Amino acid sequence: MQAVILAAGLGTRLQPLTFHIPKPMIRIVGKNLIEHNIYKLPKEVDELIFVVNYLAEQIINHFGNEFEGRKIKYVKQKRLLGTGHALSLCKDLLDKKFLVMMADDIYSKEDIEKCLNHKRSILTKEVCGKFIGGRIKLDSLGKLENIVEGIHNKKKSLANVGLYVLTNEFFKYDLVKLKDKKEYGLPQTLVQMAHYYPIEIEKASFWMQINNLDSLKRVEKILKNRKI
Repeated sequence: MQAVILAAGLGTRLQPLTFHIPKPMIRIVGKNLIEHNIYKLPKEVDELIFVVNYLAEQIINHFGNEFEGRKIKYVKQKRLLGTGHALSLCKDLLDKKFLVMMADDIYSKEDIEKCLNHKRSILTKEVCGKFIGGRIKLDSLGKLENIVEGIHNKKKSLANVGLYVLTNEFFKYDLVKLKDKKEYGLPQTLVQMAHYYPIEIEKASFWMQINNLDSLKRVEKILKNRKI
């Protein structure tokens, strides 16, 4: 099975750390961010596809063509046109079912395995109060209805955490352009697919997002006190 790791971003909110190193290669607790997730992948994931752009040579030189017994391929996203566009570049390399994850978020082994138990799934996190990102909207049957990007402030919400198990039916659908942006969203395109191919909803037991220097310090402190 294959896993696509999206690692093309500029990491501007972590400057000056990212002036000379891509965000996914930042090291905390003895590993870079990509390695923290690779070591949690089950054995059935035997091939990795990295989508790279900014300072890509550092990622390629570090991981090479094989890492921890897994073959690696690289796809260059020459223009940063969003996660949907990034995944579309991998179309011809992917088998029927595959995993997609962000290179710079921290997930848990258990949550990855829960998602892989389904043919198609999306990992979410219950959040309370205000947050920025993709809010999952479910229909009356508890199925995925929409993913709304923006600032949300509700008593309780389901947030998209950027980990998906997909099948190649995803590529049947036109990429959805984000409002007022030049980017194409993977989750927004996924919503189109969900109308015809069921997407199971899983809730994360552990997920850490690193989006600025303060959150990097917080995540490092948490990981030091957590067996992962």
